[in-house]
Amino acid sequence: MTIFRLISWTLLLLTVIAALGANWIAPASYEKQFRDFPNARPCQQFPLGTDELGRDRLSRLLYGTRISLLLAPAAALLATLIAALTGIGAAMIGGKWEQLILSGVDLVASLPWLFLLIAVRAVLPLNVSGYASVGLTFFLLGALGWAGAARVIRSVVLSIRESGFMVAARSLGVSRMRLFAVQLLPNLRGPILAQFWLSIPLFIVAEANLGVLGLGVSEPLPSWGNLLLDLVNHREIAGAPWRLAPAILLVLVLLALQVLQNTGGNVMRSRKVTAEA
Repeated sequence: MTIFRLISWTLLLLTVIAALGANWIAPASYEKQFRDFPNARPCQQFPLGTDELGRDRLSRLLYGTRISLLLAPAAALLATLIAALTGIGAAMIGGKWEQLILSGVDLVASLPWLFLLIAVRAVLPLNVSGYASVGLTFFLLGALGWAGAARVIRSVVLSIRESGFMVAARSLGVSRMRLFAVQLLPNLRGPILAQFWLSIPLFIVAEANLGVLGLGVSEPLPSWGNLLLDLVNHREIAGAPWRLAPAILLVLVLLALQVLQNTGGNVMRSRKVTAEA
């Protein structure tokens, strides 16, 4: 394990622990207002200061991290499930139905995904409760972010279907259902997991973009997206650099995920080369 991989795992682990333990670590509730201390500077009581409503920034960062970081895998799971069903179905059915499915996939993939997400979210009700906005945001992320993964999974299925062991199994009269359950699905585990992990940072960034536009998680619930709204007025950042904390944590988490994905891919490729040798 490289030092960068170790650092990345440590950072992600500490971030997840802090997010899960926000109820015990946070100095106060994410919605509690200290009306006598609006826009307070960092101090012993408020390590990251307070916002314009007097809410503790550190508390909101911890709770916001829980929402953005821990619910992104839920959206990735939904998107990967849709992609797997679509990709496997298209490859296994074949014929005109495959062309019809691929046409739908191409249509979704050809649209600018982030703009499509923003447009769909904008036409839906904005005055929903905080928890409803969380479910709506990540449902939209998963329901609209599957097209690219579907084409990848379809290509993998086609490659496996024409491989030697599948041809041999079909020549021996093995049923299609048994081929699917015993031969195909186990070989799809790696590619499907890869698409799942690749989707997580994408959905984290997408939620942050929605939050900055006011279309993501609704107040008073915090998320990385609506916490980044503090950076809109860039003239105030020089006098209050602690406001950069959500952006810094977001960048560090994304870098850690990128390092783990790159090193994980290199490990898998080296194992493949070793096995072939």
